[in-house]
Amino acid sequence: MVSEVSPAERESGTSFLPKFGADGLLTAVVVDANDGSVLMVAHMDREALDATTTSGEAYFHSRSRGRLWKKGETSGNVLRVEEILVDCDQDALVIRAQAAGPTCHTGARSCFYRRLEGGELQPVA
Repeated sequence: MVSEVSPAERESGTSFLPKFGADGLLTAVVVDANDGSVLMVAHMDREALDATTTSGEAYFHSRSRGRLWKKGETSGNVLRVEEILVDCDQDALVIRAQAAGPTCHTGARSCFYRRLEGGELQPVA
């Protein structure tokens, strides 16, 4: 029988007790370790989280492929993890990383290369 983790233990304790959603995923926001800019948002399952913490490079769960995905596995643009920050209820992570190249599949440095302005998308300078 698996014991339930108390909110106090999850929020104030020192144990890493990731809280995966009903889909088995948690959200990971990747930021540039140098300037803090947001590079991408992805999802991790237990396998991706374990691979990331073991290897020091970012792995995610690809929802479109339905499998483990190492960032940069085909492009070579891997993310070297410097630090993982865990939110208060342990269901989201911020991964501070060094990017070996563009993070976005479009070739942009960040997946967040546009901003909403007046109801339209405008390029971020």
